[in-house]
Amino acid sequence: MIKAIFFDAVGTLFRLTKTVGDHYAYVGGEVGLDLDAQSLERAFRAAWKQMPQRAAIDGPRENDDKHWWRELVDLVLDRVAPSLNELDRDNFFEVAYEHFAEAGVWELYPEVPGVLEKLQPRFQLAVVSNFDGRLRLILHHLGISKFFGHVFVSSELGADKPDPEIYGRAVKLMNLKPNEVLHVGDDPERDWEGATAAGLSIFRLDRPKNSLRDLATTLKL
Repeated sequence: MIKAIFFDAVGTLFRLTKTVGDHYAYVGGEVGLDLDAQSLERAFRAAWKQMPQRAAIDGPRENDDKHWWRELVDLVLDRVAPSLNELDRDNFFEVAYEHFAEAGVWELYPEVPGVLEKLQPRFQLAVVSNFDGRLRLILHHLGISKFFGHVFVSSELGADKPDPEIYGRAVKLMNLKPNEVLHVGDDPERDWEGATAAGLSIFRLDRPKNSLRDLATTLKL
């Protein structure tokens, strides 16, 4: 008997309005740097893959994981602007960090509000994401925070997907059992394998093959 539904955030509920490279190029312009969007995009993808997986810890991570994002941005800048001085790196990072929590940077997938409205009366809804406290502000800007009783982010739980621990901790905090929770996500490793290993049921979101409308159909709503 499913009592709660967990949702991944980026790629499941919402997406960037443009590529990461486009947003990074915009940030560069804000601090007086002329950086190429396509080069930034390639560098970001490479840096994202380079960041190592972390073991779970007891309790939240230091400074809401801001240092993790700084490390990622430094890897990007190492590739596209290796001669950039420390002051310019600091300015770029601080503006970028704020930028990705601003209204207008993210957009909902079209079906999301309607599906959440159907689900909320019957299930407890929560978000489980490899993110930080900025996620709550993003959900507020997008107008969907009202649907979620809980927002669980890896920086606060001290565990990252695909480690099953992040799901286990979220389930425990909601006083539920794993077999009472369905997780919805788009990433085969982080969402499907991680949640399954934690004992949750899963809905494999694989746009454009399916969408969250198919979730509502599956649940007979």
